[in-house]
Amino acid sequence: MTEQEALRQSRAIYYASGIVSICGIIFEVLFGALGSYILGDGVKQYTLTISLFLTGMGIGAYVSEKMTKNLITSFIWIEYSIGLVGGFSAVLLFGVTAYLPPGTGSLFLYSVILLVGALTGVELPILIRKANEIGISLKKSTAKVLFSDYAGGLVGGLLFLFLLRPYFGLVKTAFLVALINVAVALWIVFRFKHELKRYRLHAGFGVFFLALLILGALFGEEAALQFEERLYKDPIIFSEQSSYQQIILTKAQGDTRLYLDGQLQFSSSDEHRYHEILVHPPMAAAARQERILILGGGDGLAVREVLKYPNVKKITVVDLDPKMTEIAQSHSLLVELNKGSLDNEKVEVVNDDAFRFLERTEGFYDVIIIDLPDPNNESLNKLYTQEFYSLVRNQLFPDGAMMVQATSPVFAPRVYWTIDTTIQATGLKTKNFHADIPSFGGWGYILASRNDINVENLEIIDDTKYLSTDLLPALTAFGKDEDAMLEDDNGKKIVLEPNTLIRPNLIEYYEKSWRFY
Repeated sequence: MTEQEALRQSRAIYYASGIVSICGIIFEVLFGALGSYILGDGVKQYTLTISLFLTGMGIGAYVSEKMTKNLITSFIWIEYSIGLVGGFSAVLLFGVTAYLPPGTGSLFLYSVILLVGALTGVELPILIRKANEIGISLKKSTAKVLFSDYAGGLVGGLLFLFLLRPYFGLVKTAFLVALINVAVALWIVFRFKHELKRYRLHAGFGVFFLALLILGALFGEEAALQFEERLYKDPIIFSEQSSYQQIILTKAQGDTRLYLDGQLQFSSSDEHRYHEILVHPPMAAAARQERILILGGGDGLAVREVLKYPNVKKITVVDLDPKMTEIAQSHSLLVELNKGSLDNEKVEVVNDDAFRFLERTEGFYDVIIIDLPDPNNESLNKLYTQEFYSLVRNQLFPDGAMMVQATSPVFAPRVYWTIDTTIQATGLKTKNFHADIPSFGGWGYILASRNDINVENLEIIDDTKYLSTDLLPALTAFGKDEDAMLEDDNGKKIVLEPNTLIRPNLIEYYEKSWRFY
């Protein structure tokens, strides 16, 4: 082999190592995103994904010790395998989750992560050995291949975060990245064809796999959508992956439902119950109803209820996801439900993290309504901490009131009463409410103020479908199985501690409470 040919081959190896490392990191974060969406609890899924992927890479690196011959052939088939397994992983995960028993989806995903990690772990040792075989010193070849790998990892992470997930979604991203793996393998086939005994066979398989993955990229998303529809009660009429979450609307027999990352947010058949309790008690408890802050509520339904008060001057809605508020302002079904509330001249929409917003905002509010998703991960947990509620208290007028949606005291009593304990730890006085929301079951709310709250003195406006002044006191009565005096498995009464950033006990309570529902 001439020196010039050796240089060309070594460059091919370095380029290949950089490109496949980009694919590897994209698959890793893709699997974490898939786990978060399908299985829930993003922190848990990303932790398991990283752990399993790195373990797989370790296994692959160990196995690669035995690969000392036919290095190019081995690399080609490793890339083909990564392409096929990784490419079809997302669409198959939807299918497995939809059709097979509960728990099968997580087993499938974790097996895929381990397998792709192992295959990825074999790549670099093979390329390093091949570079050394060409004539480059082991020290030099290792350094260059590792540099290509690490630099490619950064590029892959940025590509997934800012390009692939927002514009192509999870299913199509899997196929696109797999196409790159197979394309790299084909390029190596042609670059090292003189070393391959069955050059045409390797090339033929590569072309076939490319065609298969192209078909997957074209039709896989449609198949995944059909699988996904089995996970929901009704047919999906709208589905979009934003930078923060999967937004899905379903509709059947006049009932429109909104799901965020697979979690039901409302059903049009009974959302009036949920939002009337969320909005009208704090509006009645506050001395004035002029300046209103809504944290969450990007669907505009809570805003609709607030706008029933003519003396309201300003409503600020803080929702993290601009895509959610955009859909609430443009999709006909949501606009019909929220009566175009987000476009009202009194309403200001701010797309920001609620915690960060409260740290920066100036001025005070008469009523603060907190309509955030349940605390099922670290990011959401911080919005249920003593630190967060202290920020809320600091933005509340002395004679103002706030209301918090606080999950179900039936299904998750320890979670509900921990939220209550946490709010009280800030010095606010609380009043507890719960009601039957057919699409959710028994649901809880916590009304808070600096002053004592006498429910008997609260007057609810007439412009409601469910809530009334007479009904309100009845919503403060809790059954024995929902009561604050909770017991552990041994029958011992539990003293609940406030949920804080340092001691996030709410996540553990939430996981244990909801795992059977």
